Amino acid sequence: MRTLQVELGERSYPIYIGSGLLEKIGELSLEHGISAKSPHLIVTDERVAPHYLQMVEDRMAEAGFTTVSHVVPAGETSKSLAVFEQVMTTAIQGKLDRSSAVFALGGGVVGDLAGFVAATYMRGVTFVQIPTTILAHDSSVGGKVAVNHPLAKNMIGAFHQPVMVLYDVDTLSSLPARDVSAGLSEMVKHGLILDEEFAYWCRDHASELLALDPEALAYGLERGCAIKADVVSQDEREGGLRAILNLGHTIGHAIEAVGGYGRFLHGEAISIGMAGSALLAETLGRGNHLFEQTREMLSALNLPVVLPSDVSVDEIMDAMQHDKKFTEGRMVFIVPDQIGKVSIVNDVPVNAVRSVVEQLKKEG
Repeated sequence: MRTLQVELGERSYPIYIGSGLLEKIGELSLEHGISAKSPHLIVTDERVAPHYLQMVEDRMAEAGFTTVSHVVPAGETSKSLAVFEQVMTTAIQGKLDRSSAVFALGGGVVGDLAGFVAATYMRGVTFVQIPTTILAHDSSVGGKVAVNHPLAKNMIGAFHQPVMVLYDVDTLSSLPARDVSAGLSEMVKHGLILDEEFAYWCRDHASELLALDPEALAYGLERGCAIKADVVSQDEREGGLRAILNLGHTIGHAIEAVGGYGRFLHGEAISIGMAGSALLAETLGRGNHLFEQTREMLSALNLPVVLPSDVSVDEIMDAMQHDKKFTEGRMVFIVPDQIGKVSIVNDVPVNAVRSVVEQLKKEG
């Protein structure tokens, strides 16, 4: 088992990465002060539940815990206020109290939804992340939890740190190939923003990562988590530095919204967004050959780098107006200066962004 620490003073917590960790969920919960006297809630989705829910329920019961479970539909559409209300109903009917915990067993959607439930139930209860996808190595770390509004992604949310992240890599074996690639998008993102060597490592070990080679995967997940944990430790609430983790997300979130949160997987949309950010960097004169280098890395991981021809540029631009990073009429972008180094650029001209989106569509 590999252990990383997110340093946030009194709210510091560990990230456990290893094989067979689901078997230890009960004892680890006790070690982290979760009370066996209160009922607890496990939130998961229809894809994950058949594989791992019973195991988690059994291990918790063996450790003396009482749990109730709520299974949501798989996919981004579950990050809605309607599903949030349904999960809240389960928590209330299950008689959760202030000493209860909410366990997120699943990918990024489950983590965001369950985390928002934990942040708001009785004004905040304990939260545990149990990611089961590669993508969730990013979303499970840092405490940003949210649901979507039809007009904008993650617009309704909070900061609510987990007490631990339990990353059992055995759960990744059941992932479809498309989900594997989508998850690797956020892994290589960490290299693109802060670690040039790691970014190229992801490209050079793409075949092993796509094949879920245990050694390559363990290193990639640990390095990706470590980069994010370091950023979060320095800037928990996105006052400055943490914004760099949003590379590709301004365009990416707009793509997700235009696609109805179903056509594109999150990692796929972010991949196109990162290609767009590299293209924007060249448009603004901040770097040479960045689009070509970034596209090469993402393509090696079987990720899309262009917009389909039927996607409306006008709809993408309109969706970006609702993004949290659009403030006071200005467009704020995370733009690469080189591989492994990015800048936060304010006052990006709207026409430059539109030109990039049009170019992404033309490339497709």
